[in-house]
Order: sequence, then C-alpha cells, then structure tokens
Amino acid sequence: SEDVLSKDAGECAICLEELQQGDTIARLPCLCIYHKGQVFLRMDIKFPKVAFMGCIDEWFEVNRSCPEHPSD
Repeated sequence: SEDVLSKDAGECAICLEELQQGDTIARLPCLCIYHKGQVFLRMDIKFPKVAFMGCIDEWFEVNRSCPEHPSD
C-alpha cells in the first residue's frame, strides 16, 4: 500500500538512498518499505549528476515479490 513515511527508516534496498520522513513509500504485506514513485539519485559526490529511478514501481514491472523476501 502507498503511504507517507512518518520518520526516517534507513536505506531503500533497491536504490540505496535513505528513506526519509515525508517520502512516499510502498509498504508491502511483509512490512518491508521502499520508495514509491521516482527518486532522485546522486550518482557521484565529486561530479554530482542526478538520475531518476522508480524503485519498487520499476521492480514490480518484472517481479511480483518483495526484493528482500522473494519466496513470500
């Protein structure tokens, strides 16, 4: 289900960016959470470039299970 994160929650296992308070997230039945929608990624600290990633939305285009619990 889609939700807004109420407090910082570590790192998204898909994009490796921090899950921060106010981010739109997807909460799966296994209770894992991932970014929902597009996330801005900093590709390199020395030469900052920004890319966009869909996190769980892109994952579900080719998978039907949690990235961390594929057997669920």
